[in-house]
Amino acid sequence: MAGSLRVEGLRAAYGGVRVLHDLSLRVGDGETVALLGTNGNGKSTVMQCILGLVPAAAGRIVATLDGVEHDLAGKAAHQIVQLGIVLVPEGRHLFPRLTVDENLLLGAHRPEARRKIGENLQLCFETFPALAKRRRQLAGNMSGGEQQMLALARALMTAPKILLVDEPSVGLAPLLVAQVIAKIEELKRRIGLTVLMAEQNLAQAIRIADRGYVIVHGRIEFEGGSREELEQNDLVKRLYLGL
Repeated sequence: MAGSLRVEGLRAAYGGVRVLHDLSLRVGDGETVALLGTNGNGKSTVMQCILGLVPAAAGRIVATLDGVEHDLAGKAAHQIVQLGIVLVPEGRHLFPRLTVDENLLLGAHRPEARRKIGENLQLCFETFPALAKRRRQLAGNMSGGEQQMLALARALMTAPKILLVDEPSVGLAPLLVAQVIAKIEELKRRIGLTVLMAEQNLAQAIRIADRGYVIVHGRIEFEGGSREELEQNDLVKRLYLGL
């Protein structure tokens, strides 16, 4: 069993500027859900609120893991990660002067992950063969696509139950975007992850999403119950396809 996530009436602000307005969404056990929106509409803030990096001004964030509900609001980020909820941040945020191996081992910090270091390393290198060939290479010397693969692999080393992925396509060429998105889907299938992915690349996101939400100015303006509903919605067509 992976885990599920429920966000209800979430509000958040930076100083006096309200960013999220009574936002609600849910991610079921084993689902991949896309949070779609153009830049500056609050996608990253949602992810950071879930992980405790940005405090919620109001609302509830509840994760159900192994049948137990956990209220995440008010918890520190390290406490949330210890539950098995992990963020792959926009921009990757690797340690550029550490090797691939060193970056990966830093991901295995929670007790459950430490017990599975060998198993998870093997899974990382099977999923991302390019990393196996560059274990001693400094992360800062790798290409953008390789760095994104390493960021995903580092998250995998935490033995996550719920994976939050923020803008995996940023800064990557279209072919690399397709490869990264495919790897997220592969990981979900192989180890039964629950995935919430914030993304502005509609075409790539809906390749793997079971369903999704469209966020506009900090509000959920549309919930699509399937990929087809997302593709056919008038708001989505206007925002992404210029129709």
